[in-house]
Amino acid sequence: MESSSSGRVELPAAFEEAHIDHLVLLIADMLNRLMTHNDRIPLSPESLTRFHSRSAPNISVLDYLKRIVRFTNVEKSCLLITLHYIDQICARTPIFTLSSLTCHRFIIAAITVSSKGLCDSFCTNHLYAKVGGISVTELNILEREFLATIDWRLMCTREVLQEYYINLVRTHSTGQFVIAGADSSPSNSSDSDIDMESGQSRPPSPEIPTRPQPGTIPQEVAQRATVEQNMAFAALQQSEDFKGRKGRDG
Repeated sequence: MESSSSGRVELPAAFEEAHIDHLVLLIADMLNRLMTHNDRIPLSPESLTRFHSRSAPNISVLDYLKRIVRFTNVEKSCLLITLHYIDQICARTPIFTLSSLTCHRFIIAAITVSSKGLCDSFCTNHLYAKVGGISVTELNILEREFLATIDWRLMCTREVLQEYYINLVRTHSTGQFVIAGADSSPSNSSDSDIDMESGQSRPPSPEIPTRPQPGTIPQEVAQRATVEQNMAFAALQQSEDFKGRKGRDG
């Protein structure tokens, strides 16, 4: 990892080689944007799920992820696949939204099941519950609910995780990170934009927009934004902003 003269931080091309602290920053940034979108939705009784807390936890998503990494030695693939699980559940359960009331409990449930499904060694539910700030009984219930909701589809390909990683870097809210050796110009990201919007590498979310207007959040995205939608929208907005600046400068 190196810092360029422009102040950007260069990350490895492959997610496996990235430092886990950088992955945590990238994922937390995306989840915070997702929560900001979904917290605008009025909460109705029929939209309540097992993942809802009575009030938003005092700990930030970033600090929560850092705590999990510190005490559970979670693997990088388990962190990234959490984003895939979000898209899966949003597609399968339309009433679910990742918000400040659901994010933390969703994360600890996702880490628990992914670690058991993907890793040779993992922690006990007692430790996951203690780190997550909930009881073992509650985590057991969340785990069963989580598995049922995703239909026990715990796996995805390495290519899917890599795509999430690339797009997390590209759409980070500060533009701080860049893939080493890659052209970071927004105007050269159209092919990846198309992939994200069409969902060619994985089933697309049913409400993903095709061409939202720059600078606005489409109603369907504001109502139920998924990780994939946020990435596609952020990439499109970044590309349109770059073209606008180029036109003014030319």
